[in-house]
Amino acid sequence: MVRPKKERVVGVPASLSYFKPGGIPLWQLEEILLSVDELEALRLCDLEQLSHEEAGRRMTVSRATLGRIVREARRKVAEALVHAKALRVEGGHYRIMEEMRLFVCTGCGKRWEEPYGTGRPDGCPGCRNDQFHRVWKQEAESPE
Repeated sequence: MVRPKKERVVGVPASLSYFKPGGIPLWQLEEILLSVDELEALRLCDLEQLSHEEAGRRMTVSRATLGRIVREARRKVAEALVHAKALRVEGGHYRIMEEMRLFVCTGCGKRWEEPYGTGRPDGCPGCRNDQFHRVWKQEAESPE
């Protein structure tokens, strides 16, 4: 009996459902299915440039499992690029992380939230200062 797949945590929902070569109607193209968790693994490892260990921690899978997910996702993307196929992003065994992260600016004291998985903010939305830090919600809620 095969062990059930562990649910992977995805920080940002897929904003696209198809990616295809230009100039060719979708109905004329072969499709390759890229799961949402494979897209997330590519985002974390290749776009955010996280290590497999850190990306695996964010997706709540082991480093080895993350490596297998990334390897398969890269193979699919390469096949689509080389052979002019459409990528359809859909499915997988995942849940979307809806947790918000809380930041505090050391310059103006502004507090704001950012969705998990979107990377470090560029600066404080109030004063654009890049000197800010993340606080855990428990710390923010405790009396000072």
